[in-house]
Amino acid sequence: MEKQTIAFLTDSACDIPEDLARRYSITVMSIPINVDGKEYLERVDFTNQEFYDILENCKSIPSTSHVPSVSFVEEYQKAMDNGITDLIHVTINSKGSNMYHAALMARDQFYEECPQAKETFRIHVMDSRTYTIAYGCGIVEAAKLAEEGKDAEMVLAFLENWFSSIEIYFSVYSLDFVKKSGRVSVAAAFVGELLGLRPIIRMLDGDPVIIDKVRGDKAILSRLLRAAKESMEQSGLEKPAYYIIHGSPVKEAQELESLLEQELGYPACGSYEAGAAISINSGPRVIGVILKGKDRR
Repeated sequence: MEKQTIAFLTDSACDIPEDLARRYSITVMSIPINVDGKEYLERVDFTNQEFYDILENCKSIPSTSHVPSVSFVEEYQKAMDNGITDLIHVTINSKGSNMYHAALMARDQFYEECPQAKETFRIHVMDSRTYTIAYGCGIVEAAKLAEEGKDAEMVLAFLENWFSSIEIYFSVYSLDFVKKSGRVSVAAAFVGELLGLRPIIRMLDGDPVIIDKVRGDKAILSRLLRAAKESMEQSGLEKPAYYIIHGSPVKEAQELESLLEQELGYPACGSYEAGAAISINSGPRVIGVILKGKDRR
């Protein structure tokens, strides 16, 4: 039987912290970001906290672009040269970015240039169908399986299950950025601002849906707690994994983490900062909970 060597490649919207990426040898490619006409690279030119300040002071909403296909080809070549047999490339949700399609193009280009590589070097391109640490943590868990000696087929099956069962529930303390980004209509955002309403948004398979609106900032955490608890109860899973995601509201994130642990009886798997690629659309004042629910396939 062929001895497999598995490696992982992804983009910086995954929000995997640098120490975890290094620990599990996950290659994270930086997403290009344009702020008021100046080009930056996420994770290279600023920290998350520095970018929150940039968001608060920029003249127009920043924009992102996908990592160029040629950069992916270069990473594929490096992986093959390093003796990797199975490269698992996971991208940000294809409904919100062209990253996945750029990766497919890069894979096709690579095999056109190196047709002999198909026999010994397999590139598995996966659309995470989600955002931020919702797919980042899935990659980390998959890397742990590979480290334990699980083969590529088992690791890919794990990721398919993960992406088909991961859920995001989040809200924002300001509607400015969701209004500018088009995630919420201008009319709805304007009415919400007048009434002091905050949307509670659920993200499944890359599709955001407003499931509720609460009045005032103080109501956000309790409603997120209820949404997460209800989903967990319906999942049929015992102690499903959950994670906290947040931008600049650090104290609120700590409070949400504490509330969830008290209510559920076990702690979150971690609390993570939302990176630039995510906070551009939500704004820096974002908070949420990510959980492993039931498989939707």
